[in-house]
Amino acid sequence: MRHLIYLGVLLGCFAAAIWLEPVLRVGVLRRWRRLLLTLLPVVVVFTAWDLAAIAAGHWTFDSDQTTGVLLPGGLPLEEFLFFLVVPVCAVLGFEAVRTVLARWRRS
Repeated sequence: MRHLIYLGVLLGCFAAAIWLEPVLRVGVLRRWRRLLLTLLPVVVVFTAWDLAAIAAGHWTFDSDQTTGVLLPGGLPLEEFLFFLVVPVCAVLGFEAVRTVLARWRRS
C-alpha cells in the first residue's frame, strides 16, 4: 500500500481543489485551451529539469512510495502527474479567490 502514497497525495490535492469548479463556477476547466497553455511551460520546464537531475544522479525517487511506472528517462509517473495536478489546483484556487472577491465587490 505504501507504493500508492504519492498518488494518494496528488488525489487529495486534486479533491481539495476540484470542488471549486462546480460550486463557485470558476470556469477553469471550461476554458481548457487557456489551462493547457498555462500547463504547457510548467510541464515542459520541470519535466526537463527532473530528467536532467535524474540523468546526472542528483535526483532520485523512493521506489517504495511510487507505483514503479517509469516514463522515458526514469521519471516516475507520479512526478509527471505532480506537474499537472499541482498547477491545476493552484489555478483553481486563484480563480476561486478572484471569483469570490468579484462577487463581494459587487454586493
